[in-house]
Amino acid sequence: MLDSKWAESFAHDWIDSWNSHDMERILSHYSENVEMSSPLIIQRTNCASGTLRGREAVRGYWLPSLVGDPPLRFELIDILVGINSITLYYRNVGQRVVAETLLFDEQRRVVKGMSQWSVGSNAAHASHEVDRIADAGSSE
Repeated sequence: MLDSKWAESFAHDWIDSWNSHDMERILSHYSENVEMSSPLIIQRTNCASGTLRGREAVRGYWLPSLVGDPPLRFELIDILVGINSITLYYRNVGQRVVAETLLFDEQRRVVKGMSQWSVGSNAAHASHEVDRIADAGSSE
């Protein structure tokens, strides 16, 4: 089982890696044979399954995001810990709420990642609800 201190450290490093736009730092979290699934893979590639396999495949998919305008920026909201997985709940540059579930191997490298994106009017509601909860927590 992953302990909460390690999960918190990993999550902050993962977010910082993405915000640094350093592809090698980002990829250092992933195994060579990582499998990534995301609705955006379907939208941005010709991959109908929405799943890419291998670190080089995800590198090619992620690289354009690192040079985009506006610059990519993630804001960590929460961390959920499982037995050998974590789910990172964060906002992306468009303020959309994302839940990214990451499964780890024995070396604590990501072997499978799955992104879930808020949709439609629920996306705005979820973002406002997160703000409300964060505000309530900071006033206690």
